[in-house]
Amino acid sequence: MKIVVGLGNPGRKYSGTRHNVGFMVVEELANRYRIEKEVSKYDAIIGHIRIANSQVLLVKPLTYMNLSGNAVRPLVRFYKLNLADLIVVYDDMDLDLGKIRIRTSGGTGGHKGLISITNSLSSPEFPRIRGGIGRPPNDTIEWVLGRFTPDEKPILDNMITSAADAVECWVRNGIDKAMNEYN
Repeated sequence: MKIVVGLGNPGRKYSGTRHNVGFMVVEELANRYRIEKEVSKYDAIIGHIRIANSQVLLVKPLTYMNLSGNAVRPLVRFYKLNLADLIVVYDDMDLDLGKIRIRTSGGTGGHKGLISITNSLSSPEFPRIRGGIGRPPNDTIEWVLGRFTPDEKPILDNMITSAADAVECWVRNGIDKAMNEYN
């Protein structure tokens, strides 16, 4: 079993914002595969799908970004997963819009959702996919909670597609293959 956690903030107010890139990738995967079962537990919406005969949980925490670990930790414990079977997808201001980067583990880069997950799991040793949203011209909070412009939308759509493709590659072939193909 694999768990794909897309980070974002729940609710219509935040839908389509830069901070919800992780949610967008999970939604893209949900559109590609038939959801076998969907439940709401552990402070998350969880969709069960199959990719290449592997059971995959698509997870959107309902805890808001800064408390994402509160949803991730119980899932990892309940399913008794190795952290290598968890991948977290999130936005990153340090990457240009449209770029993705995949890593086997690493620091948080100050991302509050990742800080929460790292602290809750007591480890940074889990794969992650960063989706570039670019640097803000002004206030950081205003930037991440802002929406993409019409000119940015095609770049965003390509990034979401690439990140979902990378998740599929990770499930089928492992993290090294995904890094080699998509970094």
